[in-house]
Amino acid sequence: MTDARPDPAAATMILPTPEATTALAESLGKQLGPGDVILIEGPIGAGKSHFARSLIQARLRAAGRIEDVPSPTYTLVQVYEVDGTEIWHADLYRLTAPEEVAELGLDEAFETAICLVEWPDRLGDYRPGSALTLRLSPLPEGETRRACLSASGPRWAPVLARLALAKADRHG
Repeated sequence: MTDARPDPAAATMILPTPEATTALAESLGKQLGPGDVILIEGPIGAGKSHFARSLIQARLRAAGRIEDVPSPTYTLVQVYEVDGTEIWHADLYRLTAPEEVAELGLDEAFETAICLVEWPDRLGDYRPGSALTLRLSPLPEGETRRACLSASGPRWAPVLARLALAKADRHG
């Protein structure tokens, strides 16, 4: 009997500064396309919004645009269009029930847009199985964060391999 579960892909890195978090977001952002979902986990103050904003701003800059990228804490979702692709930034902290995901249209966006979702534990059964999960954890050393990326399936293994290679190149 064979195991039908997809091979998991994972990477862990230490981000010593907010600039290192920005660099990770920029590197990852270059590799995303419609239907890619990043679930961003971590406690309050872990850098979830910083990561999402950095990724969105990098994609906007690459398209020759500079825009304010506010936190969707109160609007729940902010949508940006960049070169024909929508980027949805969702902060689900204030969601009271998973059914509200459908009301926001987020479940449909998972299929057609790049989606960055803070507080993905609120998704319940709407959590996409093919998403990349980024867990940010503050460490005691100042603004240092541990970033743990994990996913299942063939989509994310090469992405995580490229991130690891880029990290190795930066650190010689």
